[in-house]
Amino acid sequence: MSKMFSNYFKYVWRSLTTAILICICTCILAHPALAGIEDDKYDGNVFVLYAGNGSLVPAKISLADSLKANKPALLVFYIDDSTDCKKYSTVISQLQGYYGKAASFIPVTADSLALDTKYSATEAGYYYSGKVPQTVVIDKQGKVRLNEVGQLSFEKMDDTLREVFDLLPRKDSIELKRRTFNEFNSELTK
Repeated sequence: MSKMFSNYFKYVWRSLTTAILICICTCILAHPALAGIEDDKYDGNVFVLYAGNGSLVPAKISLADSLKANKPALLVFYIDDSTDCKKYSTVISQLQGYYGKAASFIPVTADSLALDTKYSATEAGYYYSGKVPQTVVIDKQGKVRLNEVGQLSFEKMDDTLREVFDLLPRKDSIELKRRTFNEFNSELTK
């Protein structure tokens, strides 16, 4: 009987030790993702998470189709693990609220582009400079009206799009007001 008790005790001891080791390894190795708007860590698509606008991704139209339809296009090259892209996504989302029906908004993940490929002027990769965020505004005739790297202000983008659509300059028309900014999801506040 004592041999049976001894074997049972060894089995329980091994099982308990194994369970404790598994718990310790899980706690050490499987920590939650600690990403946010102030870091360069991946935590999902920037437009969905930080701009509150899942309608931008994936792009609904290609650049070639937008140009065929005589519709201006706004290309924005981004990556999901960039602080600058995370912050800039709210500006693009706000612009889509004003110009989304008149212009094609085409977000392009820079990681999806093959750098050694030759692109035509009707393909987004043709305009990519290798840095993010990069914004390119192309009018309906296919002429580049803006091509800049970095976070651009809503006002600068609005001024460019006003020129593309032949609208009155900001100083001569009713000023577009930004919605109140609540955390990351500014689209949900009004």
